[in-house]
Amino acid sequence: MRVVVVGAGIAGLSAALRLRDELGAQARITVVDQAARAGGKIFTKGYLESGAESFIVSDPAAVRLAQRVGLGDALRHPVTGQAALAIGGELVPIPKGTLMGVPADPASVADVAAPVEGTDHDGGRPLLAPGQDVAVGALVRARLGEAVLDRLVDPLLGGVYAGRGDDLSLATTMPALAAACRTSTTLTGAARAALAHRTAGGGPVFATIDGGMSRLVDAVLAAADVELRLGAPVRSLARAGSGWRVGALDADAVVLAVPARPAARLLSAVSPVAADEVGVLDYASVALVALAVRDAALPALSGFLVPASEGYAVKALTIFTTKWGHLRAPDGVAWLRASVGRYGETAALQRTDEDLAALVHAELGALLGKPLPAPEWVRVTRWGGALPQYAPGHLDRVAAARVALADLPGIALAGAAYDGVGIPACIRSGWAAADRLLGH
Repeated sequence: MRVVVVGAGIAGLSAALRLRDELGAQARITVVDQAARAGGKIFTKGYLESGAESFIVSDPAAVRLAQRVGLGDALRHPVTGQAALAIGGELVPIPKGTLMGVPADPASVADVAAPVEGTDHDGGRPLLAPGQDVAVGALVRARLGEAVLDRLVDPLLGGVYAGRGDDLSLATTMPALAAACRTSTTLTGAARAALAHRTAGGGPVFATIDGGMSRLVDAVLAAADVELRLGAPVRSLARAGSGWRVGALDADAVVLAVPARPAARLLSAVSPVAADEVGVLDYASVALVALAVRDAALPALSGFLVPASEGYAVKALTIFTTKWGHLRAPDGVAWLRASVGRYGETAALQRTDEDLAALVHAELGALLGKPLPAPEWVRVTRWGGALPQYAPGHLDRVAAARVALADLPGIALAGAAYDGVGIPACIRSGWAAADRLLGH
């Protein structure tokens, strides 16, 4: 069997490994990508991550993949998980007992963003009907008020999706809360129900790979034993008898594990309906600015988030050398990484690397309450069109695209464009795509 996987991010590589495990050594699996390296948004450069730094462990997919490729002993967890919100010139700990900022108990967030009294009333029926989806912002604002959305929910959504609650689907970005809203009559009650289903035991929330997340990419590539073609854009997709013509390659089956727009272009010739459903997805761009500073007075935090209403370009900071105990910086040196870029806000991203780094350095000093020392080095990494913006109804559109492809044997979609942005979600998406091909 000949399989072509278009896209060498973690979703495509996970699909390739699942296919190798199920089909055995005789299968010919080719992974192609227009980029110069494999890994997609996973990119370790030097000591630090220039892309995804970690993954959530409550979804076990990434842990399972790491164990499958021999990296189980390399898993590392944060030594401090305490993060803060930068509000009004202070760093305020993120309240506990919230789900992406939605409180289970209004009193727990009163010091940060007091919910409007009386709005989260019990109307005697579930907040959402079966299958209904809404914008996160509309629901939170109606039930808890603008302050909770602005100071709690939007900063957390911005940290993950670089988006705002008014634009993002509840069912896609907070599936556990959406499910609870279909049986709960208040939003705080739904948050309590969703939090109750989290894994008990108080274990670590996040994990990373000692030596860098790119080790996971390399190990999956080695285990999958694929033919890897980099710098090789695929510009066409067509049926060829009972199989496929993928660019210049013939295949019995194909996995499209690329962002929505290139996927839509490839699908347009074989399934216009699927192409239309996929092609509407929009993306946000971000820049990551890493700095090394010596003898800086830093808080004992893993990092902090900055609400958009505070007026800064910086939307998040990670203090790597505080968060991760396995990182060994020179004595007195701290490694920081700031994130810039929200959906619809591009002014800061138009700056040169030098100007952007200077802006971030100055803003971090203001946010921390004391100017930072001059950095020993700075690195700017730009991710254009990196983070999908899941509008309400996203899951229905993805389902419609997959239904449209169901009559075409040997093709499957995978990746963050469809099933979630986190590393575990992308891995599961790749596995599911492989399983769809194996089921034909």
